[in-house]
Amino acid sequence: MRNPVKSILRFSAVAIVVLPAAAAAAADIDLGPFCTGECKQILTLHADPATIKGTVAFPVASLTFPYGVALKKFTEEAAAKYFPEIKLIVGDGQNDPTKQTALVDDYIAQKVNVIIINAVEKDALAPAVKRAMDAGIKVVEVDRTVSTPVTVTIKANDYDIGFAAGKSLISALHGKGNVVEIQGAAAASPTIDRHKGFMDALKDAPDIKVVGSNNGDYDEAKGMQVMEDFLTRFPAGKIDAVFTHADMMARGASRAIASEGRQKGLIIVSIDGENSTIDMVAEGKIYSTTIYPVVAPMDIVAAAKLLAGEPLPKFIKLDSPTVTKENAADFKGKSF
Repeated sequence: MRNPVKSILRFSAVAIVVLPAAAAAAADIDLGPFCTGECKQILTLHADPATIKGTVAFPVASLTFPYGVALKKFTEEAAAKYFPEIKLIVGDGQNDPTKQTALVDDYIAQKVNVIIINAVEKDALAPAVKRAMDAGIKVVEVDRTVSTPVTVTIKANDYDIGFAAGKSLISALHGKGNVVEIQGAAAASPTIDRHKGFMDALKDAPDIKVVGSNNGDYDEAKGMQVMEDFLTRFPAGKIDAVFTHADMMARGASRAIASEGRQKGLIIVSIDGENSTIDMVAEGKIYSTTIYPVVAPMDIVAAAKLLAGEPLPKFIKLDSPTVTKENAADFKGKSF
């Protein structure tokens, strides 16, 4: 006669072997150094990554910027490594809201399951994103926001980053001095939020004055041009620091300052935490950069969770530490 106890034990042993295997596969996904604590817990998959199927489209805002290039590269690498049954389609919005809108509409027509998006402009992309949501497509918003509801947003908080950069600048200037600001693209959500956070931080330092501000459009050459204009407008001794919304503009500003021989007495505080800028911080060429993490592989992992029917909150916040000369070694090579 068959022993029911032994049968149960044999079944249990199989279950113990099979179930942890899927859990282990999901646990092998490396979410990077800036998705910790709650972020890591939220994005932990319960399904076996190899079994998740669907089509995910990603109209990247622009592949002319280092951040966009890194976002595309890391997303594609993670999709290939962890999700063999997910089809990933990537397009280039070319920093043009009209072109990015056309990509979104094309993906809607293709009836993709999930769209990942970092919008060129928050208002201009809202109608297209709304059309995607209305069509039943899940939308994972990363890097930049749109002014319409989405399924989930994953990013560092740009207001907090601007605020942290402002606090770093206050420390660098010991609470007193004149500052010029090189902002990003005027209609981009990071520009708006970083500027607000920065200005709010300076409320605690009434002796620091922002004497000039202009848009560098997240472009190194434009950042250099804006800084050259500031150097012409403000002779030596009239400005003490420059705050830039992105490292590429900080590099442009640094080149302009060096070409005029005005490195001494001009501090640079920036945002993004690119690996090359972290090196410049370590060398003392830039005072600080607050890291704005690349939202990959978090973006494709979130898409996979949605395909698997696993719940996600409306917002997932990434860590955004400030890098100075004192801690630069801790972050060397950990960004993009």
